[in-house]
Amino acid sequence: MKIYGCPDEGLEPEEIKPLKLTEITLVASPNELRLIAQFLENSACGMEGRGKQWEHEHLSDKYRQFEGSPHFVVLNPEIEL
Repeated sequence: MKIYGCPDEGLEPEEIKPLKLTEITLVASPNELRLIAQFLENSACGMEGRGKQWEHEHLSDKYRQFEGSPHFVVLNPEIEL
């Protein structure tokens, strides 16, 4: 597993470069954690079922209540970052 993050420094989207992180802290309610867990399970099933055709998924695309949150994206490890 690798974890990447992007700092919120007022950069334009095309200027943002992911940085490899050594630790993350997730602050979420129990309901939010359950939704994230379901999102992760669905992402795993997508990868297993579609292989490299499943590239990535955004949490906020599946659950609109996360639209104002930092971007949470699952990337297929078979796809180069």
